[in-house]
This record gives sequence, structure tokens and C-alpha cells, in this order.
Amino acid sequence: MYFRRTLTSAVFGCALLASPAHAAVNPGKLGASYDATRANVAFKVYSSRATRIELFLYSSATGSEEKARYVLSPGAGGVWSTSLAVAILNSRGLTGTLYYGYRAWGPNWPYSASWVKGSATGFASDVDASGNRFNPNKLLTDPYALEMSHDPVTATMSNGTVYASGALYRTIDTGAIAPKGIVLAGDTQSTGAKPTRALKDDIVYEVQVRGLAKNDTALTSAYRGTYKGAGLKAPYLASLGVTAVEFLPVQETQNDTNDNDPNTNAGDNYWGYMTLNYFAPDRRYAYDKTPGGPTREFKEMVKAFHDQGIKVLIDVVYNHTGEGGAWNPADKTTYNIYGMRGLDNPTYYSLTADQQASWDNTGVGGNYNTRNLVAQNLIVDSLAYWRDKLGVDGYRFDLASVLGNTCQHGCYNFDKMDAGNALNRIVSELPPRPAGGGSGVDLIAEPWAIGGNSYQVGGFPTGWAEWNGAYRDTLRQMQNKLGSAPVTPGQLAARLAGSSDLFGDDGRKSWHSVNFITAHDGFTLKDLYGCNGKNNSQAWPLGPSDGGEDNNNSWDQGGIAADQRKAARNGMALMMLSAGVPMIVGGDEALRSINCNNNPYNLDSSANWLSWTLSADQANFKAFSAAMMAFRKAHPALRPANFYSSADNNGNAMEQLRWFKPDGAVADATYFNDASNHALAWRLDGTELGDTAAAIYAAHNAWNAQVNFALPWPGAGKSWYRVTDTCNWAEGASQVRAPGFEDAVGGENASYGLCARGTVLLIAR
Repeated sequence: MYFRRTLTSAVFGCALLASPAHAAVNPGKLGASYDATRANVAFKVYSSRATRIELFLYSSATGSEEKARYVLSPGAGGVWSTSLAVAILNSRGLTGTLYYGYRAWGPNWPYSASWVKGSATGFASDVDASGNRFNPNKLLTDPYALEMSHDPVTATMSNGTVYASGALYRTIDTGAIAPKGIVLAGDTQSTGAKPTRALKDDIVYEVQVRGLAKNDTALTSAYRGTYKGAGLKAPYLASLGVTAVEFLPVQETQNDTNDNDPNTNAGDNYWGYMTLNYFAPDRRYAYDKTPGGPTREFKEMVKAFHDQGIKVLIDVVYNHTGEGGAWNPADKTTYNIYGMRGLDNPTYYSLTADQQASWDNTGVGGNYNTRNLVAQNLIVDSLAYWRDKLGVDGYRFDLASVLGNTCQHGCYNFDKMDAGNALNRIVSELPPRPAGGGSGVDLIAEPWAIGGNSYQVGGFPTGWAEWNGAYRDTLRQMQNKLGSAPVTPGQLAARLAGSSDLFGDDGRKSWHSVNFITAHDGFTLKDLYGCNGKNNSQAWPLGPSDGGEDNNNSWDQGGIAADQRKAARNGMALMMLSAGVPMIVGGDEALRSINCNNNPYNLDSSANWLSWTLSADQANFKAFSAAMMAFRKAHPALRPANFYSSADNNGNAMEQLRWFKPDGAVADATYFNDASNHALAWRLDGTELGDTAAAIYAAHNAWNAQVNFALPWPGAGKSWYRVTDTCNWAEGASQVRAPGFEDAVGGENASYGLCARGTVLLIAR
């Protein structure tokens, strides 16, 4: 085992103990590529267990048999390869776009010269004692293909059972219908100048690339719902104040059938969390679907955002794949075989101890084998490709705890200290962006999975930022669960100040906390404050959607629409006033609703796409959101590089941050730890934080009645001025005052009456 790992590391140039400081893009040249003269094309694929691999070449994506087939030669480190002259391929009718796939034999299905497509010749078992699942009747997609021709299931080929193993399906040949890799020649197309902004200064906008512009009738019809259409929305996001757009998965996934019936969600995969290929941009989102078109158009979109100074982050899914798990847990023979499973199942997937089934920490079929060095190579190589070739600035990692797994088969254990896990290797080979900004990537983890020790909020290694689930839960409970959830002022203060209790123990800072109240997975901001529970069984286009969290910490504010808008303003304001990196969901800036559906993963529908026709209330809230983002961007005190401090190393008071009780006294431990207290105020000293404002003061009243706050000292010769008050009396298009036009409030000890469940923001000048 040690020898095989060392040899593989040498071949791929990424040994764990001697990792390069900056990962090269696929140093082993796996996949299919032309040489510099385009006179030859090389094919390389990895399998440590295959006994024979054949390359099948096609002149079309589907509907025809192969034009040629070639046996690959095994080489060092488990890499199988061949190089073919383009002139010879042309003579065999392979001109223009070259489509390809592989067939593989191994111990559970040894090669026989008499085998023909669709036969069982040589078959021994669907799975052997070592976990091999070779089946030469299944054409396999290359894990390193740069584009895919189509999805396994399409509108014209809707029978997905053909890809399965097991007694009923193992002899069905998929060559004519299976997805093929597309050989790309490469290009020098620009993705623009990458923003180098520090993560602490970002405001993240999470959105599905299709849903961003699909409903925008101001765009050319053909561009709506495409990369091109999304790029055309870059000026809007810039005007809103967004500095980083985070797209739900854009790597190829099964979604070609989403348009089969525009009035149903049957089988739809809208979010895209079942990746089929880690290199290929999803061609369904491309206006130009010709070979190479999705890649070119994705890069064009990235450039459009870069030209507006906006980073492009993508949501990546390296914890499981679109091959899924067992069809039936009681039947260990029937599995889908699209690519990696048919090339080297135990390398690419975590298996049970007997290697007969999938090990599942994801809830969607089984874990990707993130502990295996070769499987890690694919992760690092694809991340480097999206960074260097497609211009991506960073990543959000779905169910990222799986990347911290320390074992391969029969177990799961997260250990951030393990040097061999994928988390630490990613940091080593794709260096994170420095604290002060510069080159590098932004690495953001969803720090949980399912089962074991996978809930790891605050538990990731140095270099990783995290979705702060504790921030979400604390603020939701504080706003919506008065009297039923014992949230203390101290808990609220910890979240607003950057969660030092979670991120400060390992050298990370407040900006490693990505603060969010809503995400794609769950209610929208409007629904969080307008729904008492989920309503996922609605008819199309608002449902039905199965699953969804039952414990949402939501509340409809007694059904009072004005109070629902106030609660949403509180949520938006508190995110923009918190230390850390705020993330909002696309459409939340304008009170988007899905009518209480909290799991719309399958709704590729008008109800789930962003709306670009706004009511007066929605337009007012968008103005509020944009103004709060502008306030945050104007004040470095809200974006600290380090945790706020109350004293320097010599014990001298610095008063960067001070917490207050409503009566104006400094909040002490007794007040902080009492869950019966529901009001808290804080003052930031701008002079200590490089801010032009002498001081910023905010207060939040989570109580159900007005609370009077005694204001602290605003600074020598200064008075307090109101920037905004979320209370209903102040609703309107200009609720947040522009600099220099704030409302005078008074000086030290002045009393400010804050309405029930309201937030006030003051500035000293």
C-alpha cells in the first residue's frame, strides 16, 4: 500500500510530504488532449485494478456506434494511455469534434477475446470481494473530460436503468447512448483581471446560475437562464453592493431532463448537487451548446463579473457524485455505472468494511473517497483547472466534513489535524488568499455532513472559512423564538462579534466566519419571517418538494405583514453589522418568497427563479439592503482583520468594542448569561479601527415591547445621528440615511426608544 501510494504520487507530482506551494493544473496530463501542433491526441486514464481498458471513439455524441476502438497500455502508477495521430483518426471517419469513452475489464469481469457488446462473456460477478465493479457493457466517461456531450438521461433517452449493474441490467450496452467526453483544443480566452480583495471585505451573493436571469424579460430570450445571461446581471449585483457571487454547482450534473414537462418537477435536479464530472461546465446553462461552447461562455461570464470587480465563487461537491449509491440497500449488486465506479470503485468511493456497499455520510448514496491520494488528485486537479483556466476566485465546499475523513473504507472520522486529509492538502496546494488580500483562492466550507463526528462548525483547519451555522441558529432563535429558545445576550454578542469562541482557538479570525441567516437550503429571508413551518407539498410551480428541515426557527410575526418586513430588515441589518463575511441568498435583497417551501431543490420553475418585477414593498427593501451594504463597505470597523479587543497587550483600554445594557451600563457576565434579557447594544470605536467615523452604535431589542436605550459617549465634541431604525414607522425608500443626512439624536445619556423587535444604527459626528 505504501509503495503504490508513493509511486502514484511521483507520477502525479503531488506527494503529501512535498506538496508544491501552488498546484499545477493536472500535472499528470490525465484526460484527453491535443499536442501543440494538433497532429496527435493523447488519452490517459487512471485505474489501479483494471486488467484491460479500451478507448472507444465516436463521430457523434449519441445514436451511433463507435468509429474506432484502441487498447490502452498500462503504465507506471496505474495510468493507462495511448497517443493517436489525427491523420489516422480522420481516415477512419473521425473528423471534427472527437467524442470518446472507455470500457474496462477487471477481476470481477475478466477480459475474453470472444466478448461482444451486450454479452455476459467473461462475467464473474457484479462486485467482487475487493469491491471491483467492472462491466465492459457500460461505456465510461473520463473523470478528466473537459466537457461532456450530454447527461446519462435525456429527453430522447429517458431509461436510466440501462446504466445499471445487476442481473436485469448488466448486459445492456450503453455505447450508443452514454455521455461521451469531448476533446477540446484549448484557448487563450481572457477571464479578466481577478479581484484581489480580502475575504473580510466581501459581501457574498449565493444564487443558482440559471435562476439568476431566467425570469428577466429585459434580456434576449435565448440568453435567459444561461451563463451569458448571468454575466449580463453583473452590473446589477455591483450596483447592489455585492462583491462576490457564489453560484450553486456549475460542474456537469444530471439536469438535461428538467425541461421534459414544463409543468412538473418530476425528476428535476435544479440545485445541481449530483456531480457527473468535476471539470466540465454544465452545458445546460450554456446559450452556446456546441462543443467548447459551455467553456467559452462560462469564461465570458466570469470576465463580466471580474470587469465589475466581483469575485466568482462556485459551489463544489466533492463528497459524493452523480453515480449515487445502491438502488436498494438490500441489493448490493445494482448500482449505476457511469464512470469512476466502473474504472476503480474502491479508489474513488468509500465502501463498507466488506467493500460490498457504499459508506454514506452524505445522505445521497455514498461518500467520495476523499482519503485516497488518487481521488484527492482529481479534487486538486479540477480545483486548479477552474482557478487557472476558467478564472474562478474561490469555492464553497458542499458537506465539506467528508473532506476531513481520515480513513477510506468501513469507517468515518473527521480529524482536522490529519496531514493526509483532503482539507489540508487543498490548503497546501491551492493557497488561500492572504488576510490582507492578494492572489490565492477563498476556501469556504459547509462544515457538516451526516452522522459520526461530522458536525464541525468552528472545527476546520487553518486556511478555511466556514458557513457559520451557529450564527444562523442564534439569530433566528433570538428573533423568532422569544420565550421558547433560551438565547442569552452573550450568545448573541459572540455571533455579532465574529464568533471568537469558534474560530479563535486555532489562529483563525472573525472573517473566517461566513455569516448567514438564510441559504439556498431552507427558507428565503421573507419566508423565514412569514412562515410558521414548511409547506412543501404545494402544486407546481411552488412544489411539491420532498424532505426539508422541520426545525426552522421561523415565525410569521403573528401574520402582520409590516412586522414581517421589519423582521427581514433586522436580519439584513444585523448581518451587515456583524464581524465576519455576510452572505445573502439571491432575491433576499428584494423579499423573494417561495411560499414557505424550504427545500425547492427540484423546482426548475418560475416560482424559484429570481423575479425582476418588484412591488413597492420589495423595491423599498432592495433599497434598504443596498444601503446597508454600502454602510458596511464604508466602515472598516465592521470588517475587522482581527477579533475586536477591549485592551491592548499592556492592559491599556482600547475600547474597540463595548457592550451595553439598555440603561447605559456596561454589560457584565451576569447580564450576558441571563436568557431572560432580550436587549443588547454595542459601540465600536472607529478611531481604534481605522474608520472615518468616531464611533458606531447599534442596539437590538428582541423583546415584544419598546425598550429605552441610554446612549453612551459618542466622542469628544460629537453627537449621535441616526442612520436607520428598522421600526415600522420608518418604512420607505430612504429608510437608511445617506452620509451627511443622518437624523440628530443627541449626546451621551440621551434616551432612544426602540420599538419591539427593532434595531437602530447610529453614527457619531
